Amino acid sequence: MVMANEWFENWFDSPYYHVLYQSHDDSEAKLFINNLLHAMSLPQKAQVLDLACGKGRHARYLAEQGFEVTGVDISTANIAYARHFEHERLGFYIHDMRQPYRFNYFDGVVNFFTSFGYFNTDQDHLNTLRNVEKGLKPGGLFLLDYFNSNWVRQHLVPHEVKSLDGIEFHLKKTIRGEHVFKHIEFTTGGRQFRFRERVRLFTLPEFQTLFAASGLKLRQIFGDYGLQDFNFQESRRLILIAEKPG
Repeated sequence: MVMANEWFENWFDSPYYHVLYQSHDDSEAKLFINNLLHAMSLPQKAQVLDLACGKGRHARYLAEQGFEVTGVDISTANIAYARHFEHERLGFYIHDMRQPYRFNYFDGVVNFFTSFGYFNTDQDHLNTLRNVEKGLKPGGLFLLDYFNSNWVRQHLVPHEVKSLDGIEFHLKKTIRGEHVFKHIEFTTGGRQFRFRERVRLFTLPEFQTLFAASGLKLRQIFGDYGLQDFNFQESRRLILIAEKPG
């Protein structure tokens, strides 16, 4: 049996992660990014950092819109794949978001699809936001796309099975304290695999506190990919746009 020791490194490096999450809708993502770009009003040829970029599909789309894009991710496998698509306006690098990455450089930093909240301590989460603040130019914008933790608590599906590419994934979700856990088990090639995801159930007030402590000023709050107003009970997403004061 293979057991992941550090889930956000081993699981994201696994090819089976991408099998499980292959259903993410590119057209929905592009519509969201278009709405987001309108809301952020980034300048032409803006320097944009895609923080936790995965295999780079969103970074590639941002570059297609004319931005100078850098994608960073902790997964060596993701970055190795993404580098096949590099060009003069698009580059990818292995990086742990808990460490600083450039200073006063980016017009915008984006973190899509709940790619935050993975760490053991809230100090690590705060350090990440402080690094975002350091990387932005004065007046630069940060987009954090998260789930609405209250909606997650109210609509948790404890167990489901997904059959994808000949693999039967058994998924169990639980909430303990301030975290939601997803246990992923499957067998393929005669081997049994087990992985775990753990994400912090940050609330809007907690994000407001973290942003203030990091030096970021919260500017806009949305509740879905159409950028409708956030509703504590009904919104599935919590989408925040913050600014580094000039």
